[in-house]
Amino acid sequence: MTGGHRTDALVDILEDLKDRVADPAWLDEAERRVTQDPAAIAALFPAVGRRCGRGPLPRTGPGPAGWTVDDAARVLLLTALPLGGAALAEQVGTLYRYGGAAEKRAVLRALPGLDIGSGAVDLLHDAIRTNDPRLVAAAVGPYARHLDDGMWRQAVLKCVFMEISLTAVADLDRRADGELARMLADLDDERRAAGRTMPDDAVALLALIGDPMPARSGERAPARPGEREEEAV
Repeated sequence: MTGGHRTDALVDILEDLKDRVADPAWLDEAERRVTQDPAAIAALFPAVGRRCGRGPLPRTGPGPAGWTVDDAARVLLLTALPLGGAALAEQVGTLYRYGGAAEKRAVLRALPGLDIGSGAVDLLHDAIRTNDPRLVAAAVGPYARHLDDGMWRQAVLKCVFMEISLTAVADLDRRADGELARMLADLDDERRAAGRTMPDDAVALLALIGDPMPARSGERAPARPGEREEEAV
């Protein structure tokens, strides 16, 4: 049993990878090695960029954009690991903690296809705390379904603050709520006071999920139709 289930989107990405790898024989051998000896990935993972290439991966099908050749090659190796559960979570956690930015991003992108349940949520927390937009964007992908609502909202707000396109955020239409609207409205107020504006996609999201007069921090939400406001004491 391998540690991953290759989703349709991932299968498409790996298909696009075939004609872009600088040294396909090396990648084939690397995949074979990690399948037989999971510990071998520690030495192979950092070498992927040099052996496979670091250029953008053009997409021929639907699915996420912005992948690079080394992203996809590293995800290929991760999903080939014959591990699962806690053992796999420990392995990918080690690769993340000791890896460079490109290696960390590949781990984050592989998480939705790995058999680890919520065992790598701590890696998302770490990535969201960074100031690297590549890591933050990767952290709000499909695996972010394991984030609790509060942390997920903070991650979305950080995307807005860093001007990362909200198309990177998985399940945005399902999870966006009134509390996120309030947080976005507060950020909008702060930016306007500083003579700045919010990104267009954040403005559009606020218009979609916010009340006409959303309550800012420290304010009471306006009474909805049919509700009586309590008399001031």
